[in-house]
Amino acid sequence: MPMPPRINFPKVAPEAYMAMRGLEAYLRQCGIEQSLLELVKTRASQLNGCAYCIDMHTKDARAHGETEQRLYALSAWRETPFFSERERAALAWTEAVTLVADAPIEEEDYNDAREYFDEKSLVDLTLAIVAINGWNRLSIAFATVPGTYRSPAHET
Repeated sequence: MPMPPRINFPKVAPEAYMAMRGLEAYLRQCGIEQSLLELVKTRASQLNGCAYCIDMHTKDARAHGETEQRLYALSAWRETPFFSERERAALAWTEAVTLVADAPIEEEDYNDAREYFDEKSLVDLTLAIVAINGWNRLSIAFATVPGTYRSPAHET
């Protein structure tokens, strides 16, 4: 049974919440395609077990045209033919950065990422991974209720 919410962190610390939202605003205009950012956010959220963020980013991914097949297969992306080489490099980088406490980031993952992302894009991709890991930890720590998010892309 899900836990009741613990703390409404945006309400308790609005300045910090807005700072994180500022990073998200930057990432939306940084040049990395929104569809790839949503895949990265969803994959990191899967690794971290953040139900709220998985719900949010699968909804946003679908609103941006992502297929259900690819979303269903995302946790096993290495075994599927559904992702481009650029997406695979981004997903491997996402896993390496998200799981950095478990193992060092391998040179192979860095080199694969650099093949598809220039320096600025790789910094931006890494900032997106840092941001979603932060959101995951806030949502898990304070038991944000999954299923309550509504994608703005679906609102008219």
